[in-house]
Amino acid sequence: MFRLIARRPILAHLLSPPELPLYSITQISKRCSLSYSSTQKMTDFTLYGARGSSNADRVRLVIAESGLTNCKEVQLDFAKRDHKSPENMLRHPWGKVPAVVFEDGFTLYESRPICQYIARKYKLPLLPTDADPKAMALFEQASSVEANYFNPPASKISFEKLAKARFLGLPADEAVVEAAVKELDTFFSIIEGLLQDKQYMAGDNFSLVDIYYIPLVQRLFLFGYSDMITGRQNVAAWWERCVGRPAIKAVMAADAAAAPGAPKKDA
Repeated sequence: MFRLIARRPILAHLLSPPELPLYSITQISKRCSLSYSSTQKMTDFTLYGARGSSNADRVRLVIAESGLTNCKEVQLDFAKRDHKSPENMLRHPWGKVPAVVFEDGFTLYESRPICQYIARKYKLPLLPTDADPKAMALFEQASSVEANYFNPPASKISFEKLAKARFLGLPADEAVVEAAVKELDTFFSIIEGLLQDKQYMAGDNFSLVDIYYIPLVQRLFLFGYSDMITGRQNVAAWWERCVGRPAIKAVMAADAAAAPGAPKKDA
């Protein structure tokens, strides 16, 4: 039976571990063997992100998945408050990241609209087609579930465990973390049931919704909550399908190599 749940998605600003060097996204796009590619000449665009932004990570993953190479990334420095600079306030009125600026001056901010625009502009198979209204409705439903029921508690954990220490020099509020962990545990129990009849969050095809989850699920592993994923058969299988994709795997490997304290290759 076809049915819809949840309400309109809410966009939240999230925080994450270090990102790749500025050149890494296009290098990953070039070397990954993808199941599709853009055949049109790409308009140059610049992604403005920052180390510490899981929102920017979403866009980076879409770029890597797409195979687009004629773009660049500029990382703003949260510690220097680059995101609050007059220049960035023109790109993002709330002084956050990410934002993208295209060659013709067209500017977008907020990760989900950016991801959807790139997918539509370059005809990437990460969205249902308008010719299938049921699939599109299910995509929007899954997107709403991620934004409303996963992002809020996951972002609280990320903020308390990572952002407070890195940017504010404050300890985590463990009561907030405990409440968020309980909320996520309930969330993934529901998702476990929903994934019985489909391969991915919005159906049987990998989509932007799955990409939306990846940065903060990575952080759950980082903070010691991997059992939320690996302890549930269907959720674990979904995660393995996601991180087994060549582009996703390459981004995660490059991020791990670029992280502070990572072993350096011999020159």
